[in-house]
Amino acid sequence: MRTGIIGTGRIGSVLARILVASGHQVVLANARGPRSLGPLLAELGPDAAAAGPVEAAGLADLLVLMVPFETVRGLLPPHVVQDKVLVDATNAFAGPGVAADLGGRGSSELVAEWYPGARVVKSLNTMHFETLAVAGRASGREPESRLAHFTAGDDVKANEIVAGIITDLGFVPVDTGPLHSGGILQQPGGPLFNRPLTEAQALAWI
Repeated sequence: MRTGIIGTGRIGSVLARILVASGHQVVLANARGPRSLGPLLAELGPDAAAAGPVEAAGLADLLVLMVPFETVRGLLPPHVVQDKVLVDATNAFAGPGVAADLGGRGSSELVAEWYPGARVVKSLNTMHFETLAVAGRASGREPESRLAHFTAGDDVKANEIVAGIITDLGFVPVDTGPLHSGGILQQPGGPLFNRPLTEAQALAWI
């Protein structure tokens, strides 16, 4: 499976590194264009490629959005993600550390509206990039000590696909429920956001 990552800031770059280290192929895109990704591609080796956002979406089997939430709408033509698993790893903030008021709706619900036909899963947005970089490998020895990553979505098979990637990365996948309620648990202001939790600890909040 080739994973597309749109957004190659600190967390997007970390995700690319640990995906490649886990045996996955990645195609990367950002707002500055493929040439800006030369140093990262050199680091990642032959399992990584760069493209523009639309091309990356077309080449990927699964696409992860790791861009500012306010840029998601209109980022891609909806048809390029038709029937694809679209992982919303964005976080909606109104300001530094302040969750955006979305009127009781989950941010991923809005993403699903903007990209009808995509199989949207909320995931990979709750963990600080420094923890993401090392925790999967560091906690891989004992299953009960592994940190959790979460999935929320209305497409069971899409959730399972994302859960498989989470497992490959050395984390424990925890299903938080449908896109609305499960996504709200994960987003800024929710009980699972930016809290390194084992599976048992996470289940206490769900």
